[in-house]
Amino acid sequence: MNYVYMLRCRDDSLYCGWTTDLESRIVQHNAGKGAKYTRSRLPVKLVYFEMYEDRHEALSREWHLKHMKREEKLKLTEGREGKTILPDEHT
Repeated sequence: MNYVYMLRCRDDSLYCGWTTDLESRIVQHNAGKGAKYTRSRLPVKLVYFEMYEDRHEALSREWHLKHMKREEKLKLTEGREGKTILPDEHT
C-alpha cells in the first residue's frame, strides 16, 4: 500500500510526504530521522492521509498536495485528523 500523508509540525506548519509504511515513517519523523524540514520542527502529528494501490497515483497526489495553498490543506484536515481517506474521497 502507498500512503500520502500530511503532518502538523510544532510550529503549526504542514508537511506532505509519501511512504509505503505510514506508522514507521511517522516514528522516523519524530525520531529526527525523517525529512530535513521536519527535524527542526518536532514533534510532528499525523493530521491527514490517503491510501493508494498504485505508487504513481500516490506520488502524483503528493505533488498536488504540496502545491495546494495552506487554506486548502487545512480544509482537507478538518475533522479528519488521523482518519483514512480513500482516493475517491478527496475533494
